[in-house]
Amino acid sequence: MPSLRTAVLLLTVALTAAACGSSDTRPVLTIGAGDSVQSGLLAEIYAQALSRTGARTAVDPGLGDRKALLAALDSNTIAVTADVNGDLLTALDSTAQARKPDAVTSALSAALPEGLTVSDPADATDLRPTLAIAATRTPEFPTTLKDLAPHCPDLTVGIATGPALDPMRAPLAPQPDVLTPLRTVYHCDLPQPITYPTDADLRKALLTHEIQLAVFSGPPAFLSEGAADLTPITDPDYAFRTANILALLRKNTLSTDQLRKLNYVSGELTTTELADMIHQIRDNHALPSSVARTWLDAHAL
Repeated sequence: MPSLRTAVLLLTVALTAAACGSSDTRPVLTIGAGDSVQSGLLAEIYAQALSRTGARTAVDPGLGDRKALLAALDSNTIAVTADVNGDLLTALDSTAQARKPDAVTSALSAALPEGLTVSDPADATDLRPTLAIAATRTPEFPTTLKDLAPHCPDLTVGIATGPALDPMRAPLAPQPDVLTPLRTVYHCDLPQPITYPTDADLRKALLTHEIQLAVFSGPPAFLSEGAADLTPITDPDYAFRTANILALLRKNTLSTDQLRKLNYVSGELTTTELADMIHQIRDNHALPSSVARTWLDAHAL
């Protein structure tokens, strides 16, 4: 007959074995990430935010471009991914004319494939191409495109036409992406631009006064050197289509509470914070999961 000590040991082993054999039967919500720091970071933010609602989540990184992510959503390989509303509209409907936020939201809703939906856009993220001047020359130029327009023919302008600041976005084509929208919306007739292979090269040309006006592929804050020495020219009438972060997801995959959590994330995210987190990961080699956790904690999400 086994001793009490032996019986306790056997019971402990049995319980341990039972625990090891048990499994979490909750479905896994897989968040897909594309081939950019921004996409990977947002996937971590969404995954951790959803896990705080009690969901079981995982991140599937490096899936490729938007086409690959849409295919992964279509095949139910992933449930959620991050995107940019204006860019997504362009990809889904190349004829769409909507440029301002509300119009883009409506047009995107109509263009989404069957079975997909989106979260609220993060209105405080503005990822549109950005016109800027050197901060030292701010007194010389108006800082809104409405007021700058009469001066456009006399300006020397540069455009970054190489890889965009976020590799998931298409490079700028000077005529259709910059010159035509500025002429159409503001009657800003810029002369033939000088093109630069990177946003960093463009920044250098602007600060050395090789050019007077620069058109960056996105927010200059995303540059490794930051944007402290640059002054943006505002685009109040949206010559450049609105570009806000949002979550793209399969319908009926998330609960009401889970979708609400993603909308809360959208309500807190800003361009400045997004740029700061990208710098931490891309330039300082921080772990995306740690950066995402810190941001979520700071916003009580």
